[in-house]
Amino acid sequence: MVNIAIFASGNGSNFENLVNEINNGHIDNAVCKVLIIDKEQAYAKERAARLGIPCVYVNPKGYGGKEGYETEIMKTLESYEVELIVLAGYMRFIGKVLLSNYPNRIINLHPAYLPAFPGAHSIQDAFEAKVSYTGVTVHYVDEGVDTGEIIHQEKIMIDPSWDLETLEEHVHAKEYDMFPRVLKTVCERMEEHK
Repeated sequence: MVNIAIFASGNGSNFENLVNEINNGHIDNAVCKVLIIDKEQAYAKERAARLGIPCVYVNPKGYGGKEGYETEIMKTLESYEVELIVLAGYMRFIGKVLLSNYPNRIINLHPAYLPAFPGAHSIQDAFEAKVSYTGVTVHYVDEGVDTGEIIHQEKIMIDPSWDLETLEEHVHAKEYDMFPRVLKTVCERMEEHK
């Protein structure tokens, strides 16, 4: 089993979906040890309470910069013996403390077909660009903005009649379907190398 920590900044729907997929046996090789949030009022915290997952809020402004902030996060990760970090709607760049402690062991869910539309507003960016397709990508995290090695991605063909809300619904549905499958595969690879 791979011990994972999920990081979230907001609603936490992907966090809840992953935990449900672990609990129902679809992801049978991972254990979610802790949820880490960077916003005290993140709704993900309510989901964690409901699911019985420990939730730790670490204030990004409380430690004199990114290095101090991530060093504080490391204490939690070490106490839960976390082997893999899973970013699910975590809206903060990962710095050198976490990258050096978790090389190729931080994965991110991005709601676009990378390398197109990196950054924070990718669904809206794709919609406004009037492209024929977008998608969902899971990738390893590196120093860049959504530039790490792609693990898996799937396309969503965009119907020209869709509004932004409809596109968002399709992207989220693809996330909920794809992310658990990719997480299971990543954990399988990690277990092979243990």
